[in-house]
Amino acid sequence: MKRKQLISLMTAFVIIIFSTLSVSALGESDITAPSAVLMDASSGKILYEKNAREQRPCASITKVMTLTLVMEAIDSGKISLDDTVTTSAHAASMGGSDIWLEEGEQMSVDDMVKATVVASANDAAVALAEYISGSEDDFVAAMNDKAAQLGMNKTVFMNCNGLDEEGHITSAYDVALMSRELIKHEKIFDYTSVWLDYLRGGETQIVNTNKLLRTYDGITGLKTGTTGEAGACISATAERNGLSLISVVLGADNGKDRFKDAAALLDYGFANFETKELKLSEELFPIKVVGGLKDSADIKCDDQKSLTVPKGEGEGLKETLDIPDSIEAPVEVGDKIGTLVYSLNGEEIAAFDVVADESVEKKSFGSILKILWDSLIKL
Repeated sequence: MKRKQLISLMTAFVIIIFSTLSVSALGESDITAPSAVLMDASSGKILYEKNAREQRPCASITKVMTLTLVMEAIDSGKISLDDTVTTSAHAASMGGSDIWLEEGEQMSVDDMVKATVVASANDAAVALAEYISGSEDDFVAAMNDKAAQLGMNKTVFMNCNGLDEEGHITSAYDVALMSRELIKHEKIFDYTSVWLDYLRGGETQIVNTNKLLRTYDGITGLKTGTTGEAGACISATAERNGLSLISVVLGADNGKDRFKDAAALLDYGFANFETKELKLSEELFPIKVVGGLKDSADIKCDDQKSLTVPKGEGEGLKETLDIPDSIEAPVEVGDKIGTLVYSLNGEEIAAFDVVADESVEKKSFGSILKILWDSLIKL
């Protein structure tokens, strides 16, 4: 081998080694933003955090919750992507990022969502909120109700678009929680993956504010935000080899640092963790039922699919099935019967409920009489 070739190979090897080392550990000083978190989207497990519970404004990251309620309304049939939304004077009055909607202007829900996601349009977000709830105030109340349901204990929404307003606060951890909820609606990726598109029949061009779409391998979304009080913020989602991550950065000094921090968090996650597919090693047999009209009941455990574990340690997962020998009637579908626990290096990392898959009525004089009566009718 020639000397130049050898030097080139050695240089490449050194670059790979140092690149690997740079993401094998991540300290607070490696992330320049004052608040950040990295979450495994599948389990909600926190893989890295820096002041993640600190309350801060989040600018247009607010629209993650707005879009969550919009997607819920679409999925439930309350609204349709083809519906026409008429812009109110209030929606048209929004400042900051917008698509210059005029009072009375009409646009489909589909285009309003596109504008909200891609262009971070404050006016489109308000128009959607009013279309769903009648007023922005009522929609914001629903946003806060949803936040409470998700355990977003550091969050108070005052508007639906993230414009600076006193008392409008959240945390990096809470942003990760609502981002995880939003991406359960896979349709949202049809919008968050768009780099450039058009509205108004091609008259208005919109370009995605998430520049990671052009630079980061596996990026799927999600939302950026910038205001004077919030600084530069982002909730970035990405997926590689079945591992789905949520990277949240709040309060960065500028857009460049925001994207750099978000990419560093994702790099760390992909370099150090992997998804281990789960398959129950033992069959779940029907459980014995005492005092029931049937002697047994079928059981199931649907939740276990995959777990995120440190890279290379997946084979060390231990499975423990904790189920009693029998249960007392009555039994209803969904009743918790036992637990399936997974541990790694002696530490429990996940637990799933084992539940009844059929109902068993308690044996009584009346129930036995009913069975006899039903049998006589069939004769």
